Amino acid sequence: MTAAADSAEHPWIAAPDGLVVTVRLTPRGERDGFDGIERLADGRAVLKARVRAAPTEGEANAALTGLFAKSLKVPTRAVALVAGDTARIKRIKLTGDAATLAAALARLSGVSS
Repeated sequence: MTAAADSAEHPWIAAPDGLVVTVRLTPRGERDGFDGIERLADGRAVLKARVRAAPTEGEANAALTGLFAKSLKVPTRAVALVAGDTARIKRIKLTGDAATLAAALARLSGVSS
């Protein structure tokens, strides 16, 4: 499968030292967690996530990066917000083995890798 086909199917793409994941964040959710993959009107795939934190002073962003670290069992320093600081659609950089991270994300999102 080509990288372009893979990125159309999954909301993550390989980076030189890990993955970059496109996320649609819902703050003030009833729980912290991932809710599968959604296709936006423009055709992009996003990983749906929700956190209980409010979207003020970076609380929701911090909760999102913490959710990734806890769910993927990686150190918090391996998760970084790289785009979308104040937007609902965000890009998260995960540092580590891309294949292992992709497999873990596929399990979390309920899709095959």
